[in-house]
Amino acid sequence: MTDTEMEELADAFLACTLPKQRWTHSAHFATALWLILRRPDILPERDMPALIRRYNESVGGVNSDTAGYHETITQASLAMARRLVATLPPAVTPSAALAALIASPLGDKDWPFAYWSRDRLMSPQARRVWTEPDLRPLAR
Repeated sequence: MTDTEMEELADAFLACTLPKQRWTHSAHFATALWLILRRPDILPERDMPALIRRYNESVGGVNSDTAGYHETITQASLAMARRLVATLPPAVTPSAALAALIASPLGDKDWPFAYWSRDRLMSPQARRVWTEPDLRPLAR
């Protein structure tokens, strides 16, 4: 994905015009990286919860105890994305950061299960509030 494609993706997400089928695992990370690297006016850890909830509702989704927004996965993903960016050159482009992320274990959509058991991560509590990993610590 190019920098231009990442910008268009992030802009469409923010405008709630992104088709639901394009909101994939890599699209989540592409948007997060774009916001981290190019949108200092947005603090993802603070702003993404409301942005994701709003986006989900705009495409007919719900944010409930079983679907939609997931606080623990969102905050963990942002922490891991920031950790990865910190290992890259300061002038890294968003597309290069995304390529590095996708090539890392974070590229696998099941990466959180290395830290959380399925029951704990899929619990209503983990959807609502940050829930510490139960398998191994997440370096934040």
